[in-house]
Amino acid sequence: MKKLRIAIIGCGRISTSYADAFRKLENMIDVCYAVDTDIDRAKSFAEQFHCEYTADYEDLIGKNIDVVHLCLPHYLHPALAIWAMKAGINVLVEKPVAITLQDADKMIDVQKQTGVQLGVIFQTRYNKGVQTIKRLIAENKLGKISGARSYLTWTRPDSYYEESNWKGTWDKEGGGVLIDQAIHSIDRVRYILGSDVEWIEGSIHNYRHEMIKVEDTAEAVVKFKNGCLYNLYACNLYTDNSPITIEFHGEKGRAGLIQDMGFIDLDGMYTEIRNTHDEVKVGPDYWGSCHDVQIRDFYESVLNDTKVSVDGTEGRKTLEIIKGIYLSSQQKKRIVLPFEDTAIEEIVR
Repeated sequence: MKKLRIAIIGCGRISTSYADAFRKLENMIDVCYAVDTDIDRAKSFAEQFHCEYTADYEDLIGKNIDVVHLCLPHYLHPALAIWAMKAGINVLVEKPVAITLQDADKMIDVQKQTGVQLGVIFQTRYNKGVQTIKRLIAENKLGKISGARSYLTWTRPDSYYEESNWKGTWDKEGGGVLIDQAIHSIDRVRYILGSDVEWIEGSIHNYRHEMIKVEDTAEAVVKFKNGCLYNLYACNLYTDNSPITIEFHGEKGRAGLIQDMGFIDLDGMYTEIRNTHDEVKVGPDYWGSCHDVQIRDFYESVLNDTKVSVDGTEGRKTLEIIKGIYLSSQQKKRIVLPFEDTAIEEIVR
């Protein structure tokens, strides 16, 4: 079987998950290049795989790279993804796909024009509990789902923002707790329900992070076209990274997640679903243990020229919910989809 030639652009904190995935998938790939503007970080990553490294992504031109992984500040995703796709390279980008819907649309358009693959990392979709609950709902085992909720209370001290030149900014990160931390919860709810959104109403606030202009707290209600009303709360001003809770309420019972563990409460029986990928975790618990599962799935799509499971359009749909909450807070009204994305300024209140 042909081995894919791999490059990674961005060798920061999240790259540890990619190093772990690359080792697990060595039968499918050759890691050829590590790229980072901090040449020491690029070198450190490259030494693990005895590959080349550089500070300039344009050095990848002519190197016959099949897949590039983008692990960059959010605002850089569109430009680098479009550059790579136009160069004939398949792209798997960390979440979010972009920080504006317009940029997401440009990325999707270029993917269609070039015919290469574009994927977005939402590794928590691949959790066994997520897959089980999605199947139960699709098979109507819980009956009509009338409600869903997600609750995220994490901590991000000032030092988290002081160590970065892009975190906590509208123009580079695209927001705060919603687009950086709660995005996975929002994506799982949307994915499990399998329904498009009808309207969004919410508000954002900054209660204690004086050094940043983005939100540290958000709450919203999202109405899906299947009738489900989704309530979400997220903050990163708690004193610990508590387990995320997600729940779906149906006519016949409930199902949900507590961090990676799934649960089903149906017909008087309570069942726990342990993730099958929990043997070895890399990084914080909330990263989960499915990066390598999604990456393998993407590689198989590239090798077999089949549709990517989590493509640019999927990434855009989740981004649209986040942008809808921002817009609702900015305009202080309910936002009906579709809507026109606008520039985000200092809208916390």
